[in-house]
Amino acid sequence: MWRTSGEDERLAQRKLAHFPDPSQPHRSPPDYREERVPLYAPEFAADPHRAYHEMRRRGSSLVPVDLAPGVPATLVIGYSTALRILNDPDRFPADPRAWQRNVPADCPVLPIMEWRPTASRNTGADFHRYREAITTSIGKVDLHTLHATVEQAAVPLINEFCESGSADLISQYVFPLTFATVNALLGCPAEIGRRVADGMAALVEAVDAENGNRMISEAMLELVDLKRAEPGNDITSQLLEHPAALNQEEMVHQVAGHYGAGIEFQQNLIANTLLFILTDDRVGSGVLGGSLSTLDALDEVLFDDPPLANFLITYPRHPILVDEVWLPADEPVLISMAACNNDPAIRSDDHVGNRSHLAWGIGRHACPARSVSYLIAQNAIDQLLDALPEMEPALPDGSPTWRPGPFHRALAELPVRFTPAARLNL
Repeated sequence: MWRTSGEDERLAQRKLAHFPDPSQPHRSPPDYREERVPLYAPEFAADPHRAYHEMRRRGSSLVPVDLAPGVPATLVIGYSTALRILNDPDRFPADPRAWQRNVPADCPVLPIMEWRPTASRNTGADFHRYREAITTSIGKVDLHTLHATVEQAAVPLINEFCESGSADLISQYVFPLTFATVNALLGCPAEIGRRVADGMAALVEAVDAENGNRMISEAMLELVDLKRAEPGNDITSQLLEHPAALNQEEMVHQVAGHYGAGIEFQQNLIANTLLFILTDDRVGSGVLGGSLSTLDALDEVLFDDPPLANFLITYPRHPILVDEVWLPADEPVLISMAACNNDPAIRSDDHVGNRSHLAWGIGRHACPARSVSYLIAQNAIDQLLDALPEMEPALPDGSPTWRPGPFHRALAELPVRFTPAARLNL
């Protein structure tokens, strides 16, 4: 229901009456600009866990950061604090419109954070409408068919490099496999999907993000028009047929959201888990020897190096006191899934089979495609390890190179070497 400005003001006053007096002395990291951690810097991408450790030494679960030069935010690094915020959508909504009114149009992180007609950027009736359409369309994915889709994509890719004795698993296997799988799920021709993938990479890395946003929108318009004319057994067609009656703009954004998670972050989950298996003797021998499952390895990565490391963004409606820190109204509050998962207050040495991590989110904004993502990642890794069990990392200088960006944990490459093997039968 629409409210008058007077009603809005009275409502704000009633809400603020429940909060402590902001004039009282409390820590407020956003005021200390010189102490902000630049999450966009290559140094942060190279060793974020060291950065989280340094943040924790400040003694607060809330840390002032910059998402891009001059774009302040607060990063949540405490597990219990993250749960409180994520379970309080009334005070911490995900709608960014009040924030973005004062953000320059050329802000490099604006395209990935700005308001969109999707469940992840809305509240109330709109949230429920979009969420129902997305969960219903994903729920109709046939997991048995998806298993076959991953295998059909994996085998030809492995055959392209298995006889050579070396490969870059990112460019030659992980990316093309996730690309082909998401295209199949959405019923998207490869040429359209390629433009989306390129745009999504620019968006996530905050490099030429405005152009990336445009590329995604144009490609998704083509896909939606195609599926209106030629519906199929795919998520895009299911969304078009859903009783929510999504309009053209809404359809474009729902499908683009699938690409964002399905290519960029699915790729990172597979790649980070392969790196973990190849570089950790305990995990590698356990997975190959059968004492650990690939699912166990995936969950360890989701604890330690989740592909979406800092996100689940909310925007406090009003100034609010959390853990003795005042958070300003409408300024982004990000959950660091990576830091929260490694919070000493909840961390144990052995979490095999434990899925209490925040990598999938929680509450109303929890990822609805968790089962689909697990299946794709597990099958992709199993196919590769079955074909080439003796792979060894061939990292430059022995260390991985990570792509910079405030939100993701993404390898730039994953070179390996192995004894050349015979091609697989299709």
